[in-house]
Amino acid sequence: MDDRPETPGDDANSDAAAATPPSKPRTPGNPSPAASPLPASAARLWRPAAQRNLRNQWSKLASCRQQWASASSAGRSHATSLVNAHLSRRYVPSMELGVLKDMPDIRDRACLKLFKQQELHKNKLLSAYKDMVAAVTYMVSASRSMRCFLKGANNSQLVQFSVGSEDTNDAGDGGGIPVFTFWSICSFENLAQELVEMFELELSLKVSYAVSLAAQNHYEESI
Repeated sequence: MDDRPETPGDDANSDAAAATPPSKPRTPGNPSPAASPLPASAARLWRPAAQRNLRNQWSKLASCRQQWASASSAGRSHATSLVNAHLSRRYVPSMELGVLKDMPDIRDRACLKLFKQQELHKNKLLSAYKDMVAAVTYMVSASRSMRCFLKGANNSQLVQFSVGSEDTNDAGDGGGIPVFTFWSICSFENLAQELVEMFELELSLKVSYAVSLAAQNHYEESI
């Protein structure tokens, strides 16, 4: 174990380790390996398979967005409760208690109750942001799975497709042809990446706030 002195925020940073935004996805606009033409039989079937895959991946992105919205709302609620408990605990010593001031250890018991509330909301806050990290991770995975590759040998009688490449010469974009009416696979990838990057940036900001609140709470515990 590390013998260095414990600093405020160490535990908070440890708790929030899982709340680190995922690495940025590759840029779909980067040049892809030169694609060899698909066999005529496979080319006719590629577009319907690519359309199905795109629908599936965008459906996953929509589902992840709903998970994000739910986790974000929960995190905001717990962050508000954490701050309120923190402020209430800070002002307990100077708070006018009226007839309650004669109760034994009333201020200490109030501080203890508020401290427990802080711990509860801190843990729920970190849990919510871990859920947000998971949602963004799934978004990244979906944005990277939009290409449709020929599965098996080119001369196979059974034509199958997958989201994973088995041939380095297959770029998975059907040679750049439109998947539906106008847009190619690369166009859909660029759009998905831009969407995912928006969530990544917001996640980084939210995690910074979460770690700061948790570190402040840990600092109060140590004094």
